[in-house]
Order: sequence, then structure tokens, then C-alpha cells
Amino acid sequence: MATTEIDRDAAADPSNKSANKRSTLRGVDQRLEVIVIPVSDVDRAKAFYARLGWRLDADFASGDDWRVIQFTPPGSACSVIFGRNVTAAAPGSVRGLYLIVSDLEAARKDLLDRGIEVSAPFHGAGDVHAGTDEPYLSGSVRVSGADPKRGSYGSYASFSDPDGNGWLFQEVTTRLPGRIAGDGTTFASQAALAAAVRRAAAAHGEHEKRTGGHDENWADWYADYIVREQAGQPLPS
Repeated sequence: MATTEIDRDAAADPSNKSANKRSTLRGVDQRLEVIVIPVSDVDRAKAFYARLGWRLDADFASGDDWRVIQFTPPGSACSVIFGRNVTAAAPGSVRGLYLIVSDLEAARKDLLDRGIEVSAPFHGAGDVHAGTDEPYLSGSVRVSGADPKRGSYGSYASFSDPDGNGWLFQEVTTRLPGRIAGDGTTFASQAALAAAVRRAAAAHGEHEKRTGGHDENWADWYADYIVREQAGQPLPS
């Protein structure tokens, strides 16, 4: 059984008291909003992240000893900062920075159109966590091509900044249960919403084949499908 399947089962199991406790107890919000990445050439890094199309939020300096730059990826609530004297980590030492996308091919095309080198799509070889490939959450053996079943969380592409800090696109279309509340459905961009509508349309086509007729309430079916998919709930049939 794949790791994500194990996690999905555990999250959905009502007897999993520790998981349920975490999901129902509410304390002070703890929002991850900034990740520090180490770079050797601040201006070179600034030019690279600007080419990605990320939003430049800040570029502050104090003499020659300190400088901090902040960028935010499109649709992200978390930003990255880098600069001079902002971290003791070795330049290029950060790996496994995940960018979640709803359409892997569209995300790759955007980077390629911007002149950024990005890997071909790949997926994992099951629960194989030892190998020569750079580790990622689904294992350490990269199999060429997107996940054949196009399962959520199963398809990746990778790229690096000029120092070698490593980024991964991960395609996520259906969230694990409890990750997003059904009444909190949101989309980071028009493209993400359009992709969700296309998936709903394809699923609805199969629904009409099974029922053998036109569904006049297709809009309600679409809405139900989209909300359930994002919340990681069972999909309508």
C-alpha cells in the first residue's frame, strides 16, 4: 500500500482518536508564512525568482552587511526570503521545497516559457525510499512520466535555483480527508478553478453514461463534485 493511501485511511478512520483530536481542538493559529533559503549571490537569486513570475514583496538593506528579499509564489500564503546575513545555512543546501499545483503540465509549461529549466514529469516506484535519485516524499526512485493513474499527490517535476536549492511541483487535485473543510473551498487562481471544472465535467460525463440520460441538475452536481474533491471527501457517482 502506498504511503498516501495509508495516510488517507488513517485520516478517514473515526477510531483514530489522535488525528480527530488534532482536527477538532482549536488554539492559537500558527501559520507558516516564511521559509528562508540560502543563496550566494543575492542579485542573481532575485533575478531568478523574478523570472519565475513570483511577486516581489520586499527588498530591504542596511548598509553593506544586511539585505533581505522576499518573494511569494502565485496563490501561496507562504513566502520565501533570502539575502545577506539572513541565514547561516550553506548556499544551495535546501531541498524538497514543495509547490502544489492543480495541473502539472500547465505549471511546467509556464516555467519552460519563462526560460527556466524544469524536469520532465515523474512519479514514484511505490514505497521505495533508497536509491540514487534525490529523495522526495513518495520515495527515492523516479519513474519517468506522470503517475499512470494520475492519482492526487502522485505526479512531480523538479527544478532548482542557481545555487541548487531544490523545488518540486506536486500535482494535487483531491486533498486528503480533513485537509480542507468542505465549506472552505477556495482556488488560488482562475486556472486552478478551470482545471477543477474540467475534471468535474469529465466525471459528470461518466455519470450521465451510467444513468443513461441528460442531468438537468448538472450545475449542482458539478458544485458538489468540486467541493468534495478539494475537501478529500468521497466523490459523487
